[in-house]
Amino acid sequence: MKKADSSFPFQRTVIALAVCAVFVPVHAQSTDENARKSELSVTLGLGGVSGGAENRSIFNQYNILGLNGASAYGIPLGFDYSLHDPENSNAILFRGAHLLTDSRELEWVWRDPGEWKFTATYGELVHTNPFTINTGLAGAGSTTPQVVHLPGGVGTGNDTQLQTKRTAFGLGFNKWISPALQFEVDLKSENKDGSILYGTGMNCPSGLAPGCGGTTGIAAGWATLMLPEPVNSNTSQIDARVNYSAEKLRLSLAYYGSFYRNNNSTMRPGVPGALNGPLGNLLPLSAGFQPILNLPQALAPDNQMNQFSLTGSYDLPARSRANFKLSYAKATQNQDFASSGLTGAPAGVSNLGGEVDSTLAWLGLTSRPIPKLTLQADLRYANRDDKTPIAPYTLYGTSTYTNQRLPEERTSGKLQAMYQFTSDYRGTLGVDYLGIDRGALTQTSKVAGVSALRQQTDETGVHAELRRSLSQNFSGAIRVSASQRDGSNWMRPNAGAGATEVTDVSTFSPTAIFMPTLADRKQEKVKLFADWQPDEKLALQFSAEGGTNKYSMPSVYALQNTRLSLFSLDMTYALSDTWNLNGYASWGQQTQNQARAAGAVVAFENTNIAAGLGVTGKPTGKLEVGGNLTYVNDKNVYAQTLDTYAGSDSAALLAASGGVPDITFRQTALRLFGKYQVDKQGTLGFNLIFAQVMSNDWAWNNSGTPYAYSDNTSLNIKQSQTLTYLGVTYTYKF
Repeated sequence: MKKADSSFPFQRTVIALAVCAVFVPVHAQSTDENARKSELSVTLGLGGVSGGAENRSIFNQYNILGLNGASAYGIPLGFDYSLHDPENSNAILFRGAHLLTDSRELEWVWRDPGEWKFTATYGELVHTNPFTINTGLAGAGSTTPQVVHLPGGVGTGNDTQLQTKRTAFGLGFNKWISPALQFEVDLKSENKDGSILYGTGMNCPSGLAPGCGGTTGIAAGWATLMLPEPVNSNTSQIDARVNYSAEKLRLSLAYYGSFYRNNNSTMRPGVPGALNGPLGNLLPLSAGFQPILNLPQALAPDNQMNQFSLTGSYDLPARSRANFKLSYAKATQNQDFASSGLTGAPAGVSNLGGEVDSTLAWLGLTSRPIPKLTLQADLRYANRDDKTPIAPYTLYGTSTYTNQRLPEERTSGKLQAMYQFTSDYRGTLGVDYLGIDRGALTQTSKVAGVSALRQQTDETGVHAELRRSLSQNFSGAIRVSASQRDGSNWMRPNAGAGATEVTDVSTFSPTAIFMPTLADRKQEKVKLFADWQPDEKLALQFSAEGGTNKYSMPSVYALQNTRLSLFSLDMTYALSDTWNLNGYASWGQQTQNQARAAGAVVAFENTNIAAGLGVTGKPTGKLEVGGNLTYVNDKNVYAQTLDTYAGSDSAALLAASGGVPDITFRQTALRLFGKYQVDKQGTLGFNLIFAQVMSNDWAWNNSGTPYAYSDNTSLNIKQSQTLTYLGVTYTYKF
């Protein structure tokens, strides 16, 4: 697929503005003659931000301030045009926003209510990675990057930032064929170009690459490299449906298609014969290591999915209704290996031949047999049939295993009853079930990273809720729920020989690892909610939620238990007829206790605090003002102890470092805004934003020491950033 010309979006925008400038006066003239009503407003302004680009990299990831790229200023430009014809009810709407920035938007709507509607959209969105990369890498963001070791050490390379640009087009058409029959179709296409943060690494010797030598005092057998992934792809979607509505029956027959095309099928890095060793000194690579690092890396392959569905509802007798859905989807991935530059495929195999068929059947019943009782029942069946051919693939030229099929069958159901005891009390009681069958393990595949698998899991839950309206201005509810998950016997995977069912779990190693998504689990939750409006000026909403998950498995390793606590308060208050006050506050905490074999026992705790206070008012008939102050504090704490099997090296490291440092993200922002009606045609607006943010993620920089890749590439971000933005706009209505 031909890569889109980067200048095209700007040309399209200029053409659209020129057409609008010519088009509007013509209709303005015809408006006087044919009693049509047209309106046009144009907004123009100027905005500026303080500080350098490194002081606002977190804020400017998606250019939320409307600035032009990394510039410290921007010119907001937009328009809003409408044309209404009262004789035939036709209407045309044409809007544009951020036209002089890299996040411009255009929308055109032409409609005749109750008859048809046509829409066209165009949009751009640029994302800039907040990290500054210092590297010697040549061709960063290309399909052939060349790794260059920085002899001067970390920070002696060239600075660069990664960026992706999305360009999206959309067309939509809606037609009422008859009062009961409607047709609608939506088409979307999005191009994505640029590069994203990516990397590669290898530790030798490995069971997958036994010919690769390990690290010694004179050779490096371990490396991590930063290789930005080149992005040049297109995603197209089509959604078409026919809707039918009768007195009792409603149907929707739909087709959905998704098509992904990647112009970059592989990335071929060039890696030198020497990189940093474990102590940061330059060492030659161990035997067999360089060829592995130079292997081509497959990027996301072309793929597509087609789905057909029928959704509907039917009104049954006795105040009952049936809802249903049937769907079938086929997803395929058959990109050719050779044309992508990939070699070494099994004999006679030219592509993966990936094929997955998905079917879904759902039936829901709602009934109200008596005025105070409402019954609901849902039954859902989903099946994913993986038909991908099995073939032997060689890893790093040594180990050979086949790919693995991943079928899945889900059966779920829900029964629920709601009863209105009195005008004040309403109760709900329900039970639900989820069963998952993951099918048989592919006999010739290899499973790594876990000690056991499980074919089937079953989970049953119950919930109850009591809601009461204590008065006309106060209501409250309490909801409790619990669920229990268990499953079939565990299976021990045997590389290349399937899996063996284990009936005696004591035969597993004391350091065995089990997946928490497959383990037995007991879950309990409780939620409180209250809505209070003491008078017409004040309204308060309060909620509290708590829950626990307890996992049971034949080991003390992996995830053991989790806990959630959440409290929130929302408030609105009318100070007067022209002034309003609003605010919110929330506190939430999540904990996870887990252990790693022969390593650390981690009690992970995340605490999030958020609060905000805002005011809006109208001091005069022409002036509207407002402002809000917000605060967010998100903190991650990793409390660590040692497992009894941990070695002396782990004990020494924990004693010297104190464990994994805390990670905190904190942001305070003040925004003031206003609008002044200069005259009937003109409106003046302003925005003032002051924000401070602090993020001390140690993954890339710990206490001023950046993480160094094996070629001395490093990533850096200013941990404390302060931004002040002032923007002024003028809107004129013709």
